[in-house]
Amino acid sequence: MALVDVYDALISKRVYKPPVSHKETVEIILSAKETQFDPYLIDVFMELEKDFMQIALKYGD
Repeated sequence: MALVDVYDALISKRVYKPPVSHKETVEIILSAKETQFDPYLIDVFMELEKDFMQIALKYGD
């Protein structure tokens, strides 16, 4: 859940920050492999990252 929460927080516009692009969000999440996120989950995320982008586009603000 933490990985999904970080993805959503980064790509979403907030009153205190603009949204981060999908590409930059993926890079940020990848940089957290083995430090903040389990490497296996990052590998699964990378297999599904295009699905994340499509869902975000469909249901985004």
